[in-house]
Amino acid sequence: MRQRQSPSTAVAERLSRDLAAWVPPNADQDRLRAEFIRFIDQGSGGVLARDSGPKHVTASCFVFSTDLRRVLLCFHRKGQFWVQLGGHIEASDRSVAHAALREAREEGGISALTPVGLLPVDVDRHSLGDGFGRCTEHWDIGFAATASSDAVPLVSAESEDVAWWPLAGLPRDVPPGFAERVGAVAANLASHATD
Repeated sequence: MRQRQSPSTAVAERLSRDLAAWVPPNADQDRLRAEFIRFIDQGSGGVLARDSGPKHVTASCFVFSTDLRRVLLCFHRKGQFWVQLGGHIEASDRSVAHAALREAREEGGISALTPVGLLPVDVDRHSLGDGFGRCTEHWDIGFAATASSDAVPLVSAESEDVAWWPLAGLPRDVPPGFAERVGAVAANLASHATD
């Protein structure tokens, strides 16, 4: 009799396969992707849960206007910076891509989001300050979605503000390297849109 896997183990295995199938846009993302696969494979499903320890996987979503000229960002209440929408993976999420889309809808207030594929578009590992409680490091997996240019975002309890920003005019208060990351994601999506 085959033993049934817990949802978190199945989700972790799917994430590992999705990361292996993803073609990163540059060498830095490729090196980081290899580290993510090792981290996920060594920790199995446990690295997906917020309660599994201070270092765990999170899911985020880069929401672009359909013309890829604007990106929806939230001003993160704890971090005090503008960043893509995202958060922790819940037991009910059937995949990390699903978690990213759920978080984007919750934090951005726009329900009509169209996922752009099912594979990741970005990976980012970052340390967290004291304001994040037990969490000390997030291993974030970014996905992408689009929304209508006239979609009006709504602020959630986790953000101080949510707004559309032109890619050519991102706010100053973003994490280090964020502008380069969001630019690489948009450029990669644009290149695949013309294929």
